Amino acid sequence: MVAKLTKGFWPKVASIILRNRILILLGVVGMTVFLALQWKNMQFSNTEANILPDDHPATIQYNAFTQIFGEEGNAIVLAIRDSALFTPKNFNRWNTLSKQLDAFPEVDYVISLENLKELVKDSETQTFVMNPLIKSAPKTKQEIDSLTNHLFNELPFYDNLVYNPESGTIQTVVYLDKDIMNTAVRNEFILNDLADLVENFEQETQLDVRVSGMPYIRTWNTKSIVDEIGIFIVGALLVTSIIFFFFFRSFRATFISMCVVIIGVMWAFGILGLLKYEITILTALIPPLIIVIGIPNCIFLINKYQQEVKKHGNQALSLQRVISKIGNATLMTNITTASGFATFIILDSDLLKEFGIVASINIVGIFILSLLIIPIIYSFMPLPKTKHLKHLNKKWMDIFVNWMENMVRNHRIAVYITTVAILVLSIVGIYQMRITGSRIEDLPKNSHFYKDIQFFEAEFDGIMPMEIVVDTKRKNGVMKPSTLKRMDQLGTVIDEIPELSRPISIVDLVKYSKQAFYNGIPKYYQLPTSQENTFIMNAVQKSSTGGTDLLQSFVDSTGQTARLTTYMRDVKIDRMEEIEKDVQEAIAKQFPADRYDVFMTGKALLFLKGTKYLVKNLLLSLALAIGLISLFMAYLFRSYKMVIISLVPNLLPLVITAGVMGYLGVPIKPSTILVFSIAFGISVDDTIHFLAKYRQELAANRWHIKRSVYAALRETGVSMFYTSIVLFFGFSVFIVSSFGGTKALGGLVSATLLFAMLSNLILLPSLLLSLERSIANKQVLKKPQIDILPKDEDNPKDK
Repeated sequence: MVAKLTKGFWPKVASIILRNRILILLGVVGMTVFLALQWKNMQFSNTEANILPDDHPATIQYNAFTQIFGEEGNAIVLAIRDSALFTPKNFNRWNTLSKQLDAFPEVDYVISLENLKELVKDSETQTFVMNPLIKSAPKTKQEIDSLTNHLFNELPFYDNLVYNPESGTIQTVVYLDKDIMNTAVRNEFILNDLADLVENFEQETQLDVRVSGMPYIRTWNTKSIVDEIGIFIVGALLVTSIIFFFFFRSFRATFISMCVVIIGVMWAFGILGLLKYEITILTALIPPLIIVIGIPNCIFLINKYQQEVKKHGNQALSLQRVISKIGNATLMTNITTASGFATFIILDSDLLKEFGIVASINIVGIFILSLLIIPIIYSFMPLPKTKHLKHLNKKWMDIFVNWMENMVRNHRIAVYITTVAILVLSIVGIYQMRITGSRIEDLPKNSHFYKDIQFFEAEFDGIMPMEIVVDTKRKNGVMKPSTLKRMDQLGTVIDEIPELSRPISIVDLVKYSKQAFYNGIPKYYQLPTSQENTFIMNAVQKSSTGGTDLLQSFVDSTGQTARLTTYMRDVKIDRMEEIEKDVQEAIAKQFPADRYDVFMTGKALLFLKGTKYLVKNLLLSLALAIGLISLFMAYLFRSYKMVIISLVPNLLPLVITAGVMGYLGVPIKPSTILVFSIAFGISVDDTIHFLAKYRQELAANRWHIKRSVYAALRETGVSMFYTSIVLFFGFSVFIVSSFGGTKALGGLVSATLLFAMLSNLILLPSLLLSLERSIANKQVLKKPQIDILPKDEDNPKDK
């Protein structure tokens, strides 16, 4: 039934395309203009994508936290570690910088030496008041030494918040307005205003200012993505055009192919704008991906056109056969490639879902563009000259094809032994793989903001916030002595974990209140005893607004819920899991479940949960891609044995790549797990081209397996080699990325596709020859369900 419906379909398509050339070109121009107009809707992502779905328990808990305490991670930190800071000129200039920052509307408030408050007791009113630490600008070095000595040795409340007493590092914390956190205003402030202020300060003082914080990192991360898009597009165009010209030695063919992929890139940006998707680190890869994937389409179409011209010299017939004979095979290969990307659509992650939708749409789009533009443009041009056809008879290419045929013909046992040996070694390597990664692992290592991250980790134990929310289930329950004691004990456990900073909570404010009650003596920085608690808490409640403001940072308006805030260093996921387990055990020990609701949250924890969730779902995506393509192959060939034979040479490269990752210590993480779905969807294209030609040769050679395999190998081997080399070097462009994930993606996909080329050119035909008796089912092949490659009526073998 399908055969009847599809019979003559592609010749009709060829006729429609060639008879309506002007109209189709105008349609392509019109669509390109329409999509170009959608570019105005494009915008780069200012938000931090949450990988977890909205109904995930970790997401629900994080949203509950933000509803009470607002957006976390809105702090930018500036620090200096230099003794030259403690001179009157530089010290006062540092304080002036804090005032300048506090004056911006984008800034909520600033904690710095300039506005630091000291909690003291008013003996007359028996209340606490917040007095400025610096009452006037110091004029001498002695004044500054006295002030810093008082700060470092007598105010433990500010330890690790504005200073590090061991190294003498001074820190200013700038809290941005939470309403601008996910907007372009944040980027403009950080890249322009903040950058200018810091640069002016450094020029005037010759001091090195370190800057970090999650808003700062996210902004510079976005800027790096923007800068790299152009590099990837230009790099992919340059590499693919050079390789294309090297193979075809034709400026005309190279120019036409570049026009096709450039239009494809314009469509890619237009579709992003049309769907109003933000440009993220993944969707930024789509335009260069379209170039790399689109060039193989051009290679197959132009190579077939030149073969037909060389055979009979009739341009009209050549173009008709290009569409009718290569169109369906190219469609099938693009559908399988798009399927590899489309499997991301089933995931709950918006980041991957958008990537899958746009990538799969554009892969089909680049197929349509190449099928329409190449034959039409060539129809207006003269026939290729003899020099343009010389590449079809290159000696080095003949040597390569002869070597492949020799391996398949005479060394199949060696091929199988080598395959099994590599498979065993790869499996051993797979057992050495680990699921790991970190929040900042893939950030550009040579960037100034990455080096500053390492600085703040060394000085202040990290920048990634982790929150613990304590719900006492009753109003004002937080201020109960028993609750404060439990929180203090939990804080002690957290402080003992080397990767976590000293936690900050209401406990610290209460300790500070006791110290102030005893006239600022540092040894009284501790929780009040039961006898002291009543009059100290009464003094706190009667205190000035300054104390209340501090209280609001740690406790909700009802006094029922409190937070403990700590910061985590950049650690691997396995260590992060251990830390989570230790803290959860401490929580369970200190807070009975029947009296308290306590949970951990924060961006650091969301990253851990999100990475594990993503890896699990990407493995499911890979399994789905394999399943879909298996069904697709079964539909084409109506033989489960052919399905197995077609999958083996494509699964083997994935296993080899996984083994190589194990040996090289490359971990499984979101950026590397993407490799397998992408590479599988692309590598199976060669299998389809080879098996399509093989089936055509079977019919032409009266079901003679060996003759058909060798004929298919010689005819498709060249195009498969060309496209694989283009894909290899095309994906290698991503290696120049400053992002570790993008770099790993480029390198691993390139390696996998190289393995896949050798597997499809040597292992696949070897399997066909070894299993020839069991797969030579003439009844299935005589009545195919769909013709991938129609018979060539001018070829005597097809008559």
